[in-house]
Amino acid sequence: MVAKQRFSARRFSLMVMLSIFAISCKQTNTKSNDHHNQGHGNDGHHHTHYVELDTVLSHKLIFPSKVPDRIIANLPENAATTLAVNWRTNQQIDTAYLEVAVATDGPEFKLGDVQRINASTQKFENKHERHNEPLVKANFHSASITGLQPNTTYVYRVGTDMFGTDGDKLWSEWFQYTTASDKEGEEFSFIYFGDAQNDVKSMWSRVIRNSYKKFPSVDFMLHAGDLINSQDSNLEWGEWFHAGSFIHATVPSMMTPGNHEYRGEELTTLWKPQFNLPKNGPKGLESVSETTYVLDYQDLKIVSIDAVLFDRNEESREPQVQWLDSVLASNTKKWTALTMHFPLYTPAQRREDNAALIENLKPLIDKYKVDLVLQGHDHTYARGQISNESSGVTTMSDAGTIYAVSVSGPKMYESTNKDWIERRGEFTQLFQIITIKGDKLSYEAYTPIGTLYDAFDLIKKGEKKQLINRIPDTPIRLKKDFVE
Repeated sequence: MVAKQRFSARRFSLMVMLSIFAISCKQTNTKSNDHHNQGHGNDGHHHTHYVELDTVLSHKLIFPSKVPDRIIANLPENAATTLAVNWRTNQQIDTAYLEVAVATDGPEFKLGDVQRINASTQKFENKHERHNEPLVKANFHSASITGLQPNTTYVYRVGTDMFGTDGDKLWSEWFQYTTASDKEGEEFSFIYFGDAQNDVKSMWSRVIRNSYKKFPSVDFMLHAGDLINSQDSNLEWGEWFHAGSFIHATVPSMMTPGNHEYRGEELTTLWKPQFNLPKNGPKGLESVSETTYVLDYQDLKIVSIDAVLFDRNEESREPQVQWLDSVLASNTKKWTALTMHFPLYTPAQRREDNAALIENLKPLIDKYKVDLVLQGHDHTYARGQISNESSGVTTMSDAGTIYAVSVSGPKMYESTNKDWIERRGEFTQLFQIITIKGDKLSYEAYTPIGTLYDAFDLIKKGEKKQLINRIPDTPIRLKKDFVE
């Protein structure tokens, strides 16, 4: 009897202990799961494992890693024989390379002559205080290869072997890139964008992507300033590179700075590390190095003028004017274009024409019969000539310089219908495709969904130019028709 009582007591004690243990485990698991799921629903899989980045939105666009990002090919001074590339990594990568080979139908290019070029590397840190962005530490890499064959498709990649046997893990993909022709009269085309500036990932991405989709054989892209809104914002620059993605690496770009790439007279510190632009501007004027420059692409000479510094710093004007005069005086190309951010003549309401640009540059534009002036800044669309001829005619036997102002981002202004404007538009995101072949230059402005909004042809024979307008028979788009 006593033995039975002892056994029953021990069994009861054991059952109590097991119950207490089970309850404790359940409570522990519940607390753990509550913490795991807190604010993330019930499945427990909506959290990040990168705790140190939890507070940084869009951290993939901001922070670099060992793997190259923000890869961009810029249009070099000699586009027929040179490839110029920039990219970014974290600061662990201090030895980087550019590898180039002639493209082949299969992977056999890797078995042949792959040239390796050492990149120059620049350590860089910045923290955009006004946007409360985190400190970003990066290495920017830059490499150029010369002596390429004209009108030839190459493959290239960028990366490093620093960490031994990682294979291709620290390299970019292989990109295809085609050099310019060195023969006169052959067809080529480029896309011209006005300001991207705002909501770049959200709203500008479809413009650059659909421009490439519509014209996948385009030879280069031109950005007329205000690529982003806040000059040193790593997030905004990350959005710009994200929006263009592989297009930036396969189609070379040239750009002129806008006022949003400046703060006062100080150019963003990210301009030169990120881009690989010609350094052939006015000698002795370091402030416009890689912002005022000239390059040739087949039958076209195209010049970037740093209109922001030109407007804000009087001391920069005379060197740029003298340099431009010498560039245009020695020009042997059939076609000539200028690009700058501030327009000489504004189509925007509540803005005035730029007196400094008109006084200093217009005489040279007229003297050397520049064909195109491609501009941004006014967040509206206008295209026409500054001449004594009446506007809006279908054909003009001795056409003057064509001035264009365009916008590719979503920020919009209203315009004024001025005498020089032959086609204008508001509340419309646009990109322009310009095609040159021999004596003919064709210009077409498209919306992101592929609607033709404006078009003309220039026919040049000797000193005479004929303008043929091809303006679509569609209404002018005005903001008042969409927004009360």
